[in-house]
Amino acid sequence: MSVIAGEIVEPYAAALMSLAQSKDLTDKFAEDVRGLINIMDQSPEFKKFVGNPVIKPEDKKAVVKRTLGEQVDPLMRNFLMLLIDKGRIIFLEQIGKQYLALLRELNQTVLAEVTSTVELNENQKNTIRERVKSMTSAREVEIETKVDSSILGGVIIKIGSQIIDSSLQGQLRRIGISLKTL
Repeated sequence: MSVIAGEIVEPYAAALMSLAQSKDLTDKFAEDVRGLINIMDQSPEFKKFVGNPVIKPEDKKAVVKRTLGEQVDPLMRNFLMLLIDKGRIIFLEQIGKQYLALLRELNQTVLAEVTSTVELNENQKNTIRERVKSMTSAREVEIETKVDSSILGGVIIKIGSQIIDSSLQGQLRRIGISLKTL
């Protein structure tokens, strides 16, 4: 994230967190934010539309209201309207991710980004959750999964800046490096 984006994203995410805490809606807002991020991931057209500076704010508001309906909390809807008014709606995804990071910090939760060759089942996720808890002393572990067949097998777990690579591809790379040093 650029410095300019950081100067925009962090204050808005902090303001959203402050509002959520004052109304005891931190989890509801997190649910709304995840839904919004999902909509933006699933619909590049929607993302382009709300980020387009040429489109009038009133038109953006109408589309956002129609798209979300009653799915999000009224306070979250007001927050989105504010972002449109201030020309900051383009940063919605980054603000949302920063909000989720603040919530994890508040709840002593770490995010484990797990890459595997196949979709993980609940038992596998729970095993990873317990391993990460023991490594980090976090109260909770939130898991974000991604499937990537190029890692050949195993998993790659990223926790903050720490990476645990137990993928077959990673093991082969390490063997290759050790053979080069012989």
